[in-house]
Amino acid sequence: MLGNKEAVANLAVKDLDRAKQFYEEILGLTPVEAEGDDLIVFQSGVSTLNVYRSQYAGTNKATAVTWAVGGEIEALVSALKAKGVRFEHYDMPDTRLEDDIHVMGEMKVAWFKDPDGNILNLINQ
Repeated sequence: MLGNKEAVANLAVKDLDRAKQFYEEILGLTPVEAEGDDLIVFQSGVSTLNVYRSQYAGTNKATAVTWAVGGEIEALVSALKAKGVRFEHYDMPDTRLEDDIHVMGEMKVAWFKDPDGNILNLINQ
Protein backbone atom coordinates (compact mmCIF):
# COMPACT_ATOMS: atom_id res chain seq x y z
CA MET A 1 0.00 0.00 0.00
CA LEU A 2 2.68 2.58 0.99
CA GLY A 3 5.75 0.69 -0.22
CA ASN A 4 6.02 2.73 -3.42
CA LYS A 5 5.34 6.13 -1.83
CA GLU A 6 7.97 8.64 -0.68
CA ALA A 7 8.38 9.08 3.07
CA VAL A 8 9.28 12.41 4.67
CA ALA A 9 11.15 12.98 7.93
CA ASN A 10 9.70 15.52 10.39
CA LEU A 11 11.99 17.29 12.84
CA ALA A 12 10.69 19.52 15.62
CA VAL A 13 12.80 22.58 16.51
CA LYS A 14 12.39 25.51 18.87
CA ASP A 15 14.16 28.16 16.79
CA LEU A 16 13.45 27.89 13.07
CA ASP A 17 16.10 30.47 12.11
CA ARG A 18 18.81 28.60 14.03
CA ALA A 19 17.64 25.30 12.50
CA LYS A 20 17.68 26.82 9.00
CA GLN A 21 21.28 27.90 9.49
CA PHE A 22 22.28 24.43 10.73
CA TYR A 23 20.50 22.40 8.04
CA GLU A 24 21.41 24.74 5.19
CA GLU A 25 24.89 26.00 6.08
CA ILE A 26 26.30 23.14 8.14
CA LEU A 27 24.64 20.11 6.53
CA GLY A 28 24.33 21.63 3.04
CA LEU A 29 20.61 20.91 2.52
CA THR A 30 18.58 23.12 0.20
CA PRO A 31 15.42 24.81 1.48
CA VAL A 32 12.70 24.23 -1.13
CA GLU A 33 9.56 25.45 0.60
CA ALA A 34 8.51 27.39 3.67
CA GLU A 35 5.32 28.20 5.52
CA GLY A 36 5.91 31.44 7.38
CA ASP A 37 7.77 31.08 10.66
CA ASP A 38 6.49 27.56 11.26
CA LEU A 39 7.99 25.20 8.65
CA ILE A 40 10.93 24.85 6.26
CA VAL A 41 11.13 21.93 3.84
CA PHE A 42 14.68 20.90 2.94
CA GLN A 43 15.73 18.75 -0.01
CA SER A 44 18.16 15.92 0.75
CA GLY A 45 18.78 13.76 -2.32
CA VAL A 46 15.35 12.55 -3.42
CA SER A 47 14.01 12.93 0.13
CA THR A 48 12.72 15.92 2.03
CA LEU A 49 12.90 16.95 5.68
CA ASN A 50 10.12 18.99 7.25
CA VAL A 51 11.72 21.13 9.94
CA TYR A 52 8.96 22.73 11.98
CA ARG A 53 8.61 24.80 15.11
CA SER A 54 7.27 22.90 18.13
CA GLN A 55 7.28 23.13 21.90
CA TYR A 56 8.27 19.43 21.93
CA ALA A 57 11.56 19.99 20.09
CA GLY A 58 14.44 17.84 21.26
CA THR A 59 12.35 15.39 23.29
CA ASN A 60 13.01 12.40 21.02
CA LYS A 61 15.84 10.30 22.50
CA ALA A 62 16.24 8.08 19.44
CA THR A 63 17.76 8.62 16.00
CA ALA A 64 15.43 10.78 13.91
CA VAL A 65 17.21 10.89 10.52
CA THR A 66 19.84 8.65 8.90
CA TRP A 67 21.87 9.47 5.80
CA ALA A 68 23.30 6.44 3.95
CA VAL A 69 26.60 7.86 2.70
CA GLY A 70 28.57 4.77 1.67
CA GLY A 71 32.34 5.11 1.59
CA GLU A 72 32.18 8.88 2.16
CA ILE A 73 31.52 8.54 5.89
CA GLU A 74 35.05 9.41 7.05
CA ALA A 75 35.29 12.48 4.77
CA LEU A 76 31.82 13.70 5.76
CA VAL A 77 32.53 13.27 9.47
CA SER A 78 35.74 15.29 9.04
CA ALA A 79 33.95 18.01 7.05
CA LEU A 80 31.14 18.30 9.59
CA LYS A 81 33.62 18.33 12.46
CA ALA A 82 35.46 21.20 10.74
CA LYS A 83 32.14 23.11 10.73
CA GLY A 84 31.79 22.65 14.49
CA VAL A 85 29.55 19.57 14.65
CA ARG A 86 30.15 17.51 17.81
CA PHE A 87 29.69 13.79 17.45
CA GLU A 88 28.03 11.60 20.04
CA HIS A 89 29.78 8.56 21.47
CA TYR A 90 27.75 5.63 22.75
CA ASP A 91 28.87 2.59 24.72
CA MET A 92 27.58 -0.31 22.63
CA PRO A 93 28.45 -4.01 22.73
CA ASP A 94 30.72 -5.36 19.99
CA THR A 95 31.49 -1.83 18.82
CA ARG A 96 34.76 0.04 18.69
CA LEU A 97 35.12 3.79 18.33
CA GLU A 98 37.48 5.05 15.63
CA ASP A 99 37.71 8.80 16.12
CA ASP A 100 34.01 9.75 15.99
CA ILE A 101 32.81 6.70 14.04
CA HIS A 102 31.32 3.62 15.69
CA VAL A 103 32.49 0.48 13.90
CA MET A 104 30.50 -2.76 14.12
CA GLY A 105 32.06 -5.24 11.72
CA GLU A 106 31.63 -3.73 8.25
CA MET A 107 29.09 -1.15 9.44
CA LYS A 108 30.24 2.35 10.36
CA VAL A 109 27.96 4.89 12.04
CA ALA A 110 28.47 8.43 13.31
CA TRP A 111 25.81 10.15 15.44
CA PHE A 112 25.41 13.89 16.02
CA LYS A 113 22.70 16.29 17.16
CA ASP A 114 21.12 19.37 15.67
CA PRO A 115 20.89 22.54 17.81
CA ASP A 116 17.63 21.29 19.38
CA GLY A 117 19.00 17.87 20.31
CA ASN A 118 17.45 15.85 17.47
CA ILE A 119 19.70 12.83 16.93
CA LEU A 120 20.96 12.46 13.37
CA ASN A 121 23.43 9.98 11.91
CA LEU A 122 25.55 8.94 8.98
CA ILE A 123 25.95 5.29 8.03
CA ASN A 124 28.26 3.73 5.47
CA GLN A 125 25.55 1.52 3.93
